[in-house]
Amino acid sequence: MNSIEEKLWNYIDGNCSIDEHKAIATLIANNEAYKSKYNELLLLNNEFTGMEMDEPPMAFTYKVMETIRTENARQPLKAAIDTRIILGISAFFIITVAALLVFAFSTVNWTAGTTIKTPELIKLPAIKSYFTGPLIKGFLFFDLVMGLFLLDNYLRKKSGLKHH
Repeated sequence: MNSIEEKLWNYIDGNCSIDEHKAIATLIANNEAYKSKYNELLLLNNEFTGMEMDEPPMAFTYKVMETIRTENARQPLKAAIDTRIILGISAFFIITVAALLVFAFSTVNWTAGTTIKTPELIKLPAIKSYFTGPLIKGFLFFDLVMGLFLLDNYLRKKSGLKHH
């Protein structure tokens, strides 16, 4: 579309400012090219406004909506999770819990009621300073939240299979 048509369409639709409206009205009155193009676009606009738009039949609307629904049903709502990621996270937590158990059992005073002293055969590194109270509590809280999340996910999947 050239600039003459754009100006005239804005004039016909009433989308121009007062100054532009006056300038275009002057051009239509004085310029033959503007006048002929204006009459042509005015006839086209009258034909457009005289047309009635037919509504599509209900069957068409239903078919379109069914097509959209079936296309969306083919695609899973959630992306598939790689089982290797789940196994990696599980292995991390199992190893961490096992390390905590080893640490806990190594710090227990097994000779609490006796006076017999046994020589230390295995010298463990001094890691007591790393496992402070808040750190262990935070770790256990995180494990609890993750465990509840996984249990909820498992129960939702299990109950979802029964409904279908």
